[in-house]
Order: sequence, then structure tokens, then C-alpha cells
Amino acid sequence: MNMFTNILKALENITPTRNFNLLYIILDSIFICLLLGLLIYQKKYITLIWAIFGGVLYFLVDYGYFYWISGSRVVTVNGVSSEANTALVLLWMSLSYGITNFIFIWLCLKKDKNLKEYLFLIIIWWLVIPSVASLGGESNIQTFRTTGAYHGYMAIILLVGYIGLAIYNIVSKKKMIKILYLNLIGISVQFCWEFALLINGIRPLNENSIMTLIINSIIETNLGMPYIYLIFVLVYSHFNEDLTKTDHFVNPWEKEKLN
Repeated sequence: MNMFTNILKALENITPTRNFNLLYIILDSIFICLLLGLLIYQKKYITLIWAIFGGVLYFLVDYGYFYWISGSRVVTVNGVSSEANTALVLLWMSLSYGITNFIFIWLCLKKDKNLKEYLFLIIIWWLVIPSVASLGGESNIQTFRTTGAYHGYMAIILLVGYIGLAIYNIVSKKKMIKILYLNLIGISVQFCWEFALLINGIRPLNENSIMTLIINSIIETNLGMPYIYLIFVLVYSHFNEDLTKTDHFVNPWEKEKLN
């Protein structure tokens, strides 16, 4: 009981914080445009639409819920908070991580032929860009949010989704969904950029840093994986990547059940 209470207290104390400068935003925006340009060049139109949807969804959640409804999101520039700066910073941040996260997830689900190249571009960017951006001066932009008010609800969404997939595997007579692999994708995408933020000093190192890294990686992106998987199956059951109609879809994330 004491251990459970300690975990709850630790969750309440998690306050994800980021510190960066304007050059970081500019360079990252250029990189996002480059990624989207590559998707257009390769006619990966479904992935492109999904990535943009991810950015918009993150903005609705971050600005709409975290900032307006719950009041848990705070953005300051030179220590001062304003409506305009908050909206612009959250728009960039949402598009940045929404687009990269959703490209990361979608190409993994597809087992895309260029998966390694895209993951290399995204991960190396997350790791290196803070060092380049440091040439732009001090990190005078700060964002943070409290998480104790909603991590419990996020955990419920995660459990419902994965329990649903597990029940499907139990009752299905022919096919099984590779649930552990879905977990691996959901955890790894968040872990990669959380780790990059931490080691580059964008997210400050303190007594809650490791707990923030672990809990956010397990819950925050991973909670959507069961639902993203269902969308993935639905979309590719009707369309090819270039938006032409498909005649046959082979799901790479199902396997034959052994009797």
C-alpha cells in the first residue's frame, strides 16, 4: 500500500519542462518541412496525411485541453507569459512532435522499405539539433505542464485499448495481433525524444527526471497504439499508400494462430 501511495505521489510531482531558444524552433521547422517534402516526393500520401493529422491532434490536446481546459500548460518567453506566444510556441511544438511521432509510428506499422532511413533522420535530429541551436544564444523560452491531474485517465485509455487487443487474440480463431511489438513502437518513439531532451539539457535533470522519462514513455504515446493500429488496418484495407484503391491488403502485424 505504501509503495502504491509513493508511486501516486511521484506521478503528481512529474512536471515535464523544456527550455529552448528561437533558433531551435526555426531549424526544427525547416526539418519538419523537409520530412513532409520527402513524403510528397515518394508519394507516401497516406503517411503525409497521417503526419499532419498527428500535428493537428497534438495541438488540439496541448493547446485546447492542457492549456485552455486544465490550465496545466504554461509557456513563457523571457519569463513572461502571453496568449500570442503561448499559441505560437504550442503550435510549433505540437506540429513538430506530432508530425515526427506519427511518421515514426506509421512507417513502423507499415514496415516501410525506407523505415531505417526515416528513423535515422528523425532520431539523429532529436539528438543533435539542441547542440546546433545552442549557437543561437540562451534558452529563453520555457514550457512546462503538470501531469498528476490526467495521467490516471491516460493509463485507463491505454489499458482499455490493449486489453481489447488481448481479448481479440484470445477469441480469434485464425489471426493474432503482435501486441508486444505495438508496445515496443509506442514506448520507443516517446522514449527516443524524451531521452534526447534530457541529455541535451532541454528537459532539466532533477529528482523527477528519470520518473518523467519512464512514465511518459510507457503511457503518453503508447496509449494511442491500439487505436492507431485499428486505423492503420482500416485505411490500408481500402487504399494504397498513393491513395489508389487496393485490391489486397496483407497485414504485417498479424500472424497465424498455432493450434
